[in-house]
Amino acid sequence: MARPRTFDETRAAEAAADAFRRTGYEGTSTDALCAATGLRRSSIYNAFTSKHDLFLRALKQYMRTATDRTVELMEDDAAFATFREKAGELLDRIIREECEDGLGCLVVNTSIELAARDSEIGLLLERDYRRRFETVRAACARAVRDGEISPDRSPDALAHFVLTQVSGLRIASRYGASRADLESVAATALAAL
Repeated sequence: MARPRTFDETRAAEAAADAFRRTGYEGTSTDALCAATGLRRSSIYNAFTSKHDLFLRALKQYMRTATDRTVELMEDDAAFATFREKAGELLDRIIREECEDGLGCLVVNTSIELAARDSEIGLLLERDYRRRFETVRAACARAVRDGEISPDRSPDALAHFVLTQVSGLRIASRYGASRADLESVAATALAAL
């Protein structure tokens, strides 16, 4: 009879996500995952079967949390009166995250490292992008309908633009852009809206 698990798999996946954010999938060894999660190698493999399985669990959990926050923000009509305010808060949040922990975004990092060569991960990333896109697109469409944004602007193009700015800020941060640089980029993006 197998022994019951004495650790929280969700917390282990969160700790693993931070390790993968720090050094990427290929750069994260099993020893690094053991150090990050506090688990022994046997516990990791008994619970998650492989490094790839643990990575998928960590990525799914990370995407769900991050995308849920974007959805909540874009659908929040109480705290933010305008689409521009919502977009500004989204970009500010990205800058804060990048400047505070410096680990980067697991979704962006994974897109660059693995999307083209791992079809399962590529599909997960595509679904996540589609969910974020549909949410931002709906907010853009409301802004166009309400006269906040010119009716000649495409909600689809605007949504892709906003999401591209999010990814761009994250990548620029990884290359050493300062907070002031990132804030300047965000201000320029908001002015373009």
